[in-house]
Amino acid sequence: MNTMNPIKTILLCACLSLSCVALAQQAAPHLAKKEPVMTRHAEGTFDVKTTPLPGDDTTANTMIGRYGLLKQFHGDLEGTGKGLMIAAGDPSAGNAGYVAIEQVTGTLAGHTGSFALQHMGLMEGGAYKLTVIVVPGSGTGELAGIMGTMTITIAAGKHSYTLEYTLPASTQ
Repeated sequence: MNTMNPIKTILLCACLSLSCVALAQQAAPHLAKKEPVMTRHAEGTFDVKTTPLPGDDTTANTMIGRYGLLKQFHGDLEGTGKGLMIAAGDPSAGNAGYVAIEQVTGTLAGHTGSFALQHMGLMEGGAYKLTVIVVPGSGTGELAGIMGTMTITIAAGKHSYTLEYTLPASTQ
């Protein structure tokens, strides 16, 4: 019977454990170091201009319209948004829907860069349902790695936003 010294057994197990951890970190480096994330809050107002764009064969003879977006953000986010919106429905009757992608470029709480927002909005019976998210992987510059959601409020003809977001610890 081959018996191993208990100290050698403990050392062998410790070495094997360390080797397994090292291999796991090499295989999945994103799992090895989980950066702490702090949710941040930004708010302000924005001005928006929508410009009808010419139709094409894809949407000919449909109620689908295309629009260019140009926004100017003020407050915790200072910058511009440029994008494309596609809409359908009858807004004058209080029923419509839209999707949009816009790229926002500027400074967010002292961090300069850009990121994209994806919109999905519905108006039903005059009531709005709106979802706006930061497109994963779209952040650049000091906003690389940004994630979050934006709430847009329209009151008395004025637009305001609230952005709940996170940035990697390395950019905070």
